[in-house]
Amino acid sequence: MSRRWKSYIEAHMFVAPSVILTMALGIYPILWALRYMFFDYRGYGEPQYIGFDNFTRLWHDHDLWMSIWNTLFYAAGKLVLTIPVALVLAVILNGKLRGRHVLRGIIFMPTIFSTAVMAVVFYIIFNSYNGLLNQLLRTIGLSGVEWLGAEYAMLTSILIAAWGGIGNYMLLFLAGLQGIPKEVYESAELDGAIGWRKFSYITIPMLGPILNIIMMIAIMNALDSYEAIMVLTGGGPVGKTQVMFLYLFKLLFPVATGESVTQDIGYGSAVAFFLSLLVGVLTGIYLYLTRKLNNIY
Repeated sequence: MSRRWKSYIEAHMFVAPSVILTMALGIYPILWALRYMFFDYRGYGEPQYIGFDNFTRLWHDHDLWMSIWNTLFYAAGKLVLTIPVALVLAVILNGKLRGRHVLRGIIFMPTIFSTAVMAVVFYIIFNSYNGLLNQLLRTIGLSGVEWLGAEYAMLTSILIAAWGGIGNYMLLFLAGLQGIPKEVYESAELDGAIGWRKFSYITIPMLGPILNIIMMIAIMNALDSYEAIMVLTGGGPVGKTQVMFLYLFKLLFPVATGESVTQDIGYGSAVAFFLSLLVGVLTGIYLYLTRKLNNIY
């Protein structure tokens, strides 16, 4: 019995640091925010209980709903660019291409860089006035483009996000491709399936499980991504690139983003709860649809 208790205590001692950190850095902040979403609290003074007024304000907050629309557009654009390109690159680099290992490393490299650092680099490249890209265009006799202006800022942000995410998803697709037995392709070739037929009738269906995982990861990353946009445009110009978690960050930490507005922890907590619920609903819808498609096919 003493030996069993000793094993029991040792096991819990190993688990304890993770549990304590999770409680301190995960669960406690959530409970703290759940409390303050019913208060008017600006970070100083005594919190004032206001019931559901923060949610009433949320419902009529035009900036919040615009940020949600921007996020959905940003996420859709990122997925449309990233997933197909990552799949095509994975198929190409899964073959017997010379130097494929070096190419894999080069394509994967952007995923290991800091998002903020890479955003600064791209800001230097895409700056509308003295950016490197516009300087190059003027050198060859073309006029500069306002890459971070109201018209192109969101598209530029999507391109940069896709560039940073392709390598990660390519690696996951490679893992899925290498898990497909070669015998399946050999049997298909004996039946006359080559090229596009082999890709559409064998590769895509057999990548179904890993594709579901990749899509889930990509959707979650796209919905909660804001760091690169914060460095590139700060949500501007005129809110054209204001995504929902950047809007939330500005409510809770206005000084960190250079905002002159007052910190609003109470309303920010209500917005955080609402956005978490929204992401959960969108994730649930995706899981429901994929389950339905799996049952059909």
